Amino acid sequence: MFRQLDDFILEGMKRTHLASVAIALVSKGEVVYQRGYGSRDLETGLPATPRTLYGIGSITKSFTAIALLQLQEKGLLSLEDPVSRYLDFHLKPKGKDILIRHFLSHTSGIPALAYAEALIGHAQHSGDPYLPIGSPQDLIAFMADAEKWAVAEPGERWLYLNEGYALLGEIIAKVSGQAYEDYVRDHILRPLGMERSTFSQADLNRDDDVATPYLLDREGRHLPGRYLFGRLLADGGLISCAEDMSRYLLFLLSRGKNPDGILSPASIEAMEAPRIPTAPEAIDPHDWRKGTPATYYGLGLSSTTFFGRTLVGHGGSVGVATAQLAYIPSEGVGAVVLANGSGYPTAHMAQYALALLLGEDPFAWEPLRVERDLLRWEGIYETYRGTTRVEVRRAGDRLELIFRDRYGEERVPLLPYELKGEEARFFTLSGGRRLWVEFREGPEGPEFIYERYLYRWSGRLT
Repeated sequence: MFRQLDDFILEGMKRTHLASVAIALVSKGEVVYQRGYGSRDLETGLPATPRTLYGIGSITKSFTAIALLQLQEKGLLSLEDPVSRYLDFHLKPKGKDILIRHFLSHTSGIPALAYAEALIGHAQHSGDPYLPIGSPQDLIAFMADAEKWAVAEPGERWLYLNEGYALLGEIIAKVSGQAYEDYVRDHILRPLGMERSTFSQADLNRDDDVATPYLLDREGRHLPGRYLFGRLLADGGLISCAEDMSRYLLFLLSRGKNPDGILSPASIEAMEAPRIPTAPEAIDPHDWRKGTPATYYGLGLSSTTFFGRTLVGHGGSVGVATAQLAYIPSEGVGAVVLANGSGYPTAHMAQYALALLLGEDPFAWEPLRVERDLLRWEGIYETYRGTTRVEVRRAGDRLELIFRDRYGEERVPLLPYELKGEEARFFTLSGGRRLWVEFREGPEGPEFIYERYLYRWSGRLT
């Protein structure tokens, strides 16, 4: 089983140029598999290990939720309190107060303001604008006009808002009397034995098992990136390793039962409870995603249906590192996947692993099946006697036709309509009308019809 998982992960890394991945799998109260893949640093060639430190991005939000629920259990605050009780923050979307639970569940009514995206992009010199945000007060000032951008009353609609979680970290600091990162260290990380996990750049500088964060340029070259120490905290600043995160998984799966009892089972269940849909179930019979279940957000965790069970978790990305936490409470199984780069969804690696732990065919899970069905059509195609040539590449949940010559390139998006194994039907727009593009397995391999041309597979992509 684990050899099959290794092959899947290594193939995904190869295809998307991921430098390294670290995973841990737990089942029935113990770690059943953990290992690293690839090089944590390409210059030194040092291998990734279960102890290698990576940025976990927005998985940090679940730690923020735990901290707030701890404070609620101690009677120091309520999730029903307005944010303005603790901060000089007075935005009222559609005239309504934002409560702590609204920020926790991403239901404030304010759409993403992209402050984190801008900070991350600017730090990697990607051309994003510079934002002078170095404190919660700066962030509140940045958000001053966001009320005018509100699209719903608080509680009505899911709109992912990093800014809200950043402010929740300041509430934790105000109520506890400790800096957010110190509170999480003392009340969550240390009690769970997560000794390597940190928010501190100084800690990373002293450690010799740290994954170098990487970006890929347009030629596929790895460029060292950087983390945003101090600027992303409660919304995505934790650095951890697969070994520590396996302890976190076991804590969640045990419903908080550990010697220190850091959170009640009721509070963990409140985090997991579906509060607001983030994506509806695909039920249109003509929707290629049909069979993909709805997903919901709770408090710092999301959930969906996975082989008839409830799958809980959260993803994370800071551009130069990606991560996925996923577990199934009813079965006592979980997975964490960490990577020092982006390009391949760590969620798919975690879902593949969990399917194997359940004894299910991973490709019976719709997102993995769709990925496989799209990848089967990738390649270089030519018309009769090589008169014209085109590349077919997967781009997320679609394909692209890429026509190149010495003067430039043209990209044509192909949106899936029907994916049926050896046949697939896509569409694009041409001249204001829908144009069908049909792929099939021909007598000499894959082929497709585009406009008046028949293209046949002539080789793999490089």
